[in-house]
Amino acid sequence: MPTDIFASAAIAWTDLHLSPVALDLGFFQLRWYSLAYLAGIFVGYWYLLTLLKEPGAPMARRHADDLVFYAALGIILGGRIGYVLFYNLPFYLENPLDILKLWDGGMSFHGGVVGTTLGILYLARKEGLPWLRVHDYVACCVPFGLLFGRLANFVNHELWGAPTTVPWAVRFPEAIGGVTMLGPPRHPTQIYEAVLEGLVLFAILAAMFWKSDARYQPGKLVGAFILFYGLFRFAIEFVREPDAQLAGFAAQSGLHMGQWLSLPMIIGGAYLMATAKRRRVRVEPTLGSASVA
Repeated sequence: MPTDIFASAAIAWTDLHLSPVALDLGFFQLRWYSLAYLAGIFVGYWYLLTLLKEPGAPMARRHADDLVFYAALGIILGGRIGYVLFYNLPFYLENPLDILKLWDGGMSFHGGVVGTTLGILYLARKEGLPWLRVHDYVACCVPFGLLFGRLANFVNHELWGAPTTVPWAVRFPEAIGGVTMLGPPRHPTQIYEAVLEGLVLFAILAAMFWKSDARYQPGKLVGAFILFYGLFRFAIEFVREPDAQLAGFAAQSGLHMGQWLSLPMIIGGAYLMATAKRRRVRVEPTLGSASVA
């Protein structure tokens, strides 16, 4: 497909004057990708403290402080290991030191979910906390990280969509014939995901937390999170370009890797939501503590 077709109707990424580097000191570069992770963790922590002020919270402020450490560790280790295993294992087997190059990108959200879950399970067991209710509260905070992360993907001009003729299409810098140039107009799937996985998912969980009794039904909020994330991600993958090294896999299996990894989330999320009422807890009016009903 020639790169100049529909070019006049598309947005050139270069015209947006974006740079993956937020701060360049010569000897040190701070990238937006790194800032996105930091912003997601800190804003999520602030929102978690806001949620914990409500009656029936499953943990105290001191637990939240520890949780941030374990969750951040789980996100980074789980996300990176997940990407290595699911998306580019042959490359990293040949170049094992590149696994440490987090600044170059390459994080799996699904791996990050597993890592964060293990961190929550460890803290809950260590402190005697109701692990599923802790998951519910953490789930409400995750969309911030997804929003910032997807915007950083756009700034990095990575994880773009398939070629399209929609008027909001974007032409990203691509290596074509060994030369970096603007490619064909593509779906800005990073923006789609920022809106759906970030803003819309946050709105759904916030409405469930603040306007219903979902937070007293262990598993309902985290179930909603993984269900809707899975649905959004599954749908967007239809207009997202598969990773180059997995294009063959997508063609043979009929689905992208992200879709296969989202299927267990959709099933698991639906199950948690459907069974949440039977795990309902009550809030003691005098103490503000929750107990199993």
